[in-house]
Amino acid sequence: MQFADWGERCPRWRGIRSETLDVDGRRVHLLRADPGPEAPPDAPTQLLLHGSAGSGTAWLDVIPSLAALGPVIAPDLPGSVFGETTTQRAVEAKLQPSVAFLDRLTTALGLEGVALHGMSMGGMAGLLFAAEHPGRVHRLILANSLLPTPMRRLERLGWQTLGRLALTAGPAVVRALMRLGGRRLVDAKVRSLTDPEQLASSGRVSGGDVTRIAPESLALAADQMREVRDHPARLGYSVTAFASATFAAFVAPRRMLEAIDTVAVPVLLVWGDQDQLVGRGVIDHALERRPDWHLRVLASAGHAAPLEVPDAYVDAVLGWLTQPDPGEGKSAGG
Repeated sequence: MQFADWGERCPRWRGIRSETLDVDGRRVHLLRADPGPEAPPDAPTQLLLHGSAGSGTAWLDVIPSLAALGPVIAPDLPGSVFGETTTQRAVEAKLQPSVAFLDRLTTALGLEGVALHGMSMGGMAGLLFAAEHPGRVHRLILANSLLPTPMRRLERLGWQTLGRLALTAGPAVVRALMRLGGRRLVDAKVRSLTDPEQLASSGRVSGGDVTRIAPESLALAADQMREVRDHPARLGYSVTAFASATFAAFVAPRRMLEAIDTVAVPVLLVWGDQDQLVGRGVIDHALERRPDWHLRVLASAGHAAPLEVPDAYVDAVLGWLTQPDPGEGKSAGG
């Protein structure tokens, strides 16, 4: 779904526009907003990365406020369920191809020194990208991002054996089932987005209160889901992405741990304290390894915090982004 001005869809999104560009033969869709009048002329671009099951539209309610700091770009990553970026194969939804895509995209756009916001798996890709391309990222915000966590010996063994098998073989099986029953799954998801009682129930998996998501955002998600109904294979992309993220965090975490240990830019963790997918232990482990990182806790928010409580997210990141020295005031609400 694209608009020359997203204000056509919702007045609150006025000034956000869809753009498409060619990046090494791939048609890439992104949302863009110009900097507000109060933004410095040399302000860094705010680059927003969505989670595995969404698209750049997940940031619509955040973009107008962030534009006060500078230009904003929210691309659709390859393999995003709702996204408009061309995807040929499910493997393109995996974590490493997403990192490679960010390299090509930022090169094509001439972006250097961005403030990168990553939601969920988008944060994992952003962390790896920042570690591998330090000149491209000025500051990094990880919102409810899955990171490695300490494990007991039996837990580690379980992930190395049964977990590895399930995450390697399982996605292909699930994708095949999606192709067969995807339309029914889409219809069920649309009902869960449009029926308040079902919506409240569906939020138990991710935590928080998803009924707080703006009605316009829920209606948009329902319409995007209806568009997916004719392309059920796209649902399988989220399975591939989830499996890839889980594998990187629990089965083969070395690369993620190296990125945590070596990333040289200031990092802010934003975490909803009701997140059922990323527990407090994940956050504490990251801060133990990197005590110079910062934490902002969003009270009563779940995994979809930037969608669920966009104003709280903006408040959390604006204060940190506008600090001349992010070394002051390490954590809040922790």
